[in-house]
Amino acid sequence: MNQEKLNKLIAQTAQVRIGGKGTARRKKKVVHRTATTDDKKLQNSLKKLGVNNIPGIEEVNMIKEDGMVIHFTNPKVQASLAANTFAISGAAENKNMTEMLPGILNQLGTENLASFRKIAEKMPVQESGQTANIAAADIDEDDEEVPDLVDNFDAPSKEEA
Repeated sequence: MNQEKLNKLIAQTAQVRIGGKGTARRKKKVVHRTATTDDKKLQNSLKKLGVNNIPGIEEVNMIKEDGMVIHFTNPKVQASLAANTFAISGAAENKNMTEMLPGILNQLGTENLASFRKIAEKMPVQESGQTANIAAADIDEDDEEVPDLVDNFDAPSKEEA
């Protein structure tokens, strides 16, 4: 065999071989799909369900069982009531339920109140009487630092006139 042809074949098999020296060559190169193609397929599936855009939704909060919240700001919400399907897309953030308080309180249902109670028990307890006494003590200390007026400041202004 010609040495030149042999070198060509070796270079060609090195490019498409998956494993070591004794493995078979791959027949074709697999092209991976990007996220945009998956998004297009999802949109086509939603279109088949007959979803409609719901405008004017400013935020969406999905509360997990472990107390974490998936928070969407200005999401694109699509719904199909006949298929009982809601699609929410947009930038999502995972937040702790304590970060979302007190704005999330009206969104909590009966199933989330148990997890909210657990979080509330973990937080340190502050008594309102102690905080009021501390604030009053701070005010009294500030009053003691103000010096008394010794001179008559009206006299020099009368002399100038």
